[in-house]
Amino acid sequence: MTHPLPLFRFGIVADPQYAAREPHAGMDRYYENSPAKLKAAIEVFNAEDLSFVITLGDIIDRDFASFDAILPVYEALKHDNLFLLGNHDFAVAPEHLEDVAARLGMPAPYYSLAKHGWRFIVLDGNEVSTFAPPVGHPNREIAAEKLAELRAAGAINAEAWNAMISDRQFDWLRAEIADAAERGERVIVMNHYPVYPPNQHDCWDRERIIALLAESPNVMAYFNGHNHVGNYGVVEGCHFVNFKGMVDTESENTFAIVDLYGDRIEIRGFGREESRVLALRS
Repeated sequence: MTHPLPLFRFGIVADPQYAAREPHAGMDRYYENSPAKLKAAIEVFNAEDLSFVITLGDIIDRDFASFDAILPVYEALKHDNLFLLGNHDFAVAPEHLEDVAARLGMPAPYYSLAKHGWRFIVLDGNEVSTFAPPVGHPNREIAAEKLAELRAAGAINAEAWNAMISDRQFDWLRAEIADAAERGERVIVMNHYPVYPPNQHDCWDRERIIALLAESPNVMAYFNGHNHVGNYGVVEGCHFVNFKGMVDTESENTFAIVDLYGDRIEIRGFGREESRVLALRS
């Protein structure tokens, strides 16, 4: 018999991408409408008993001052408020590149938290990129080399607005998954960038992340944003869910509440977001 109540639940927002700029009609992005959409989402979140709400990156579209307009909207949220970093969050002046995580109140650029027998592993997918590291940082050079390599190979994700995690962060991810397994915790990994199904928005090191998650039976899902139209796939029982971007469309909203049960994950989509029931691997 299925238990009628979830173990716990949390909220998801992807890509508000606020900026004080004109809409991009061709991409159907309405940057200045995101605070109102976010406010509406928070009203729904506040009516539910949530463990936390996490925004999957791209809180802003550009300019460090944009944080001053969008972050106060979150102050109405009654639940713990978590962030991860997206590529647009680094579309700021060079002197602010090292201030972004702190401006968002994050404990670190990547981190994990354990709740109710689950572990949430939050990645910084921008660590090796041509835009997020401080100017002169070796990760910029590594990123340029990786991007050139992918372009030479004709990879669909060979885009300068993608990025990847460092080897050090990948080792940390592997250790977090192993530690969670030892403690009997199920895992959800979260990142700004998708990895599956193959798409032009995928992070550059998608293959090693897919392989690690597929071979780790305690990893149940990988949640991301970045690709605003959304996506879904499954590999070896691990679900890959790409949530849709809030900044898209003039008036339609998109966000989700995730209910975790002993045998499944239920995603309740609001607005343009799709609802899904995902069976947990045993």
